[in-house]
Amino acid sequence: MGRTRVTVGLVALAVGAALLIAAIAGNGSSTHGRASGSFAWLRPAAAPTGWNVARTPGGSTFAYPPGWRSIKTDPGTASVALLRGGRIEAYLNATPRQGGETLADWSSFRPHHNLGEGDRGLRVEAATKNVSFRSGRASCVIDSYTTSKDHYREIACLVSGSGSSAVVVATAPVELWTREAAALRRAVSTFTP
Repeated sequence: MGRTRVTVGLVALAVGAALLIAAIAGNGSSTHGRASGSFAWLRPAAAPTGWNVARTPGGSTFAYPPGWRSIKTDPGTASVALLRGGRIEAYLNATPRQGGETLADWSSFRPHHNLGEGDRGLRVEAATKNVSFRSGRASCVIDSYTTSKDHYREIACLVSGSGSSAVVVATAPVELWTREAAALRRAVSTFTP
């Protein structure tokens, strides 16, 4: 009887894992070509007219809307924010690839990275991997998490080009996401590693 319960439990666990993987894969995953589902907006393009361009010391670039300001963050990165009343209402960052992250493991690497930085309540909402990007291929995650300051939603993409790989992150507090999402998505779509 005990062996039967263990077998049923293992089968249930395997089915649950398969369903979770299928849910993530069906929520915008693509192994070739263009992004779809939750990432259908990801159509890499040039910067819109009137937008500024941020550049990392390593040469990665992304465009950002007028009214946003460059802010100091980690060395080697480029960061800009929409500031209102001293609060960051939206944030963009480009960072060179720094560890062992790959296009294949990005959907697990990024959440683990965020948890390692102390984020809580992390929830992966969608993931896609190995989709066409302006200058190469990309894997992206949309997730939400809580920090000591606020509850955020982010888009984080690892983009591998011919000579380099870099990460672009677009974030806003969850309650402001609907208002800022179009600009954040457009900025991600302009990214070049």
